[in-house]
Amino acid sequence: MEGTVKFFNESKGYGFITNDETGKDIFVHASGLNGEALSEGDRVEYEEEEGRKGTIAAKVRVLHG
Repeated sequence: MEGTVKFFNESKGYGFITNDETGKDIFVHASGLNGEALSEGDRVEYEEEEGRKGTIAAKVRVLHG
């Protein structure tokens, strides 16, 4: 899946990605970033997984270019 980072708070380690197809926001935690830093507006590729409180983004990768 692909989307755009809507918000990411680096000090708290979480944020939201807006899914390109559905327009829905999905929670992303720093543990799902594969060591990459996210900034608002970044285009990303990710997988959806079931978390403790619903669907979360995992294996998030920033798309360059």
